[in-house]
Amino acid sequence: MKTVLVTGGAGFIGSCFVRHWARTGDTRIINLDALTYAGNPDSIPDTNEDHIFVRGSIGDRELVTKLLTMYRPEAIVNFAAESHVDRSIDGPGAFIETNITGTYQLLDACLEYWKQCGEDEKAQFRFLHVSTDEVYGSLGETGLFTEDTPYAPNSPYSASKASSDHLVRAWHHTYGLPTLITNCSNNYGPYQFPEKLIPLVTLNAIAGKPLPVYGDGTNVRDWLFVEDHCSAIRTVLKRGCEGETYNVGGDCERTNIDIVRAICRTVNRLLPNLQHNCEELITFVKDRPGHDKRYAIDASKIKSSLDWNPIVRFDDGINETVQWYIDNPTWVNRVTDGSYQGERLGMTNGS
Repeated sequence: MKTVLVTGGAGFIGSCFVRHWARTGDTRIINLDALTYAGNPDSIPDTNEDHIFVRGSIGDRELVTKLLTMYRPEAIVNFAAESHVDRSIDGPGAFIETNITGTYQLLDACLEYWKQCGEDEKAQFRFLHVSTDEVYGSLGETGLFTEDTPYAPNSPYSASKASSDHLVRAWHHTYGLPTLITNCSNNYGPYQFPEKLIPLVTLNAIAGKPLPVYGDGTNVRDWLFVEDHCSAIRTVLKRGCEGETYNVGGDCERTNIDIVRAICRTVNRLLPNLQHNCEELITFVKDRPGHDKRYAIDASKIKSSLDWNPIVRFDDGINETVQWYIDNPTWVNRVTDGSYQGERLGMTNGS
């Protein structure tokens, strides 16, 4: 049985990846997650011989080395990251510590492990680093991000992810570590922590609370259903060329206000007995500092070279996502009864 070390495997995308792969039953997953506010044990399968959960940080060099030595994984998939732009504005230090320093510690531990592997093990090993399209900065009304687009991050979050991407690239070109990088567009789907746009708006719409929309709502994002993203990562891990970067997008550009209105229509349709019209709850609020105007991914490289394509239509994905939040109030309550209560984040400008 193959073994894969997944970091950040209790977060939104990481837990989907773990569930996605656990269904196949052909791989042992070592799931390392620090269980910060966005990591949730309720999002992952029960621990068994095929799914071994370890609570810990990628910055814990001793722990990472122990796991590598004990389980001898053939691949590392690094989801571990602080990932919310608004939180990075309020507190950039955690993003520097996890996304940059943590990635360095993980890379260096993997390099030492890889160097002592046999030749066959070395040839099979892969380090796949999951990143974001936000490292590229902001687009105008036209154009797409390609793998050759220069990096121009505009938030502490995207700057920290850009730094981690550069480290991964450097460990390949300097030391020969067989790495892969994926840069994805905005993910959505079940199990997402409700500080992000789609789950926050969904839950507020159900509860009859204001639906905050930054600025005039015309900022554009390319949306990718999380299951499609996880299938892309598995494809890159299986067939990607070491040292390469692959952009992963959903072919689904939407303005923020269009996303919010789509959620409102879906909530009203799925819950016809609500005492309010969800669209009447839309509230335009002050834009956040450094808010990029538009992201859009050119995913032609992964489509043409690795034969991957997104398959979930946006309307179907939104319907499945909203229905999941309606059907899973226990999960929602367990993640919102702590420090985060749906309040506005990212108001700090320049501190």
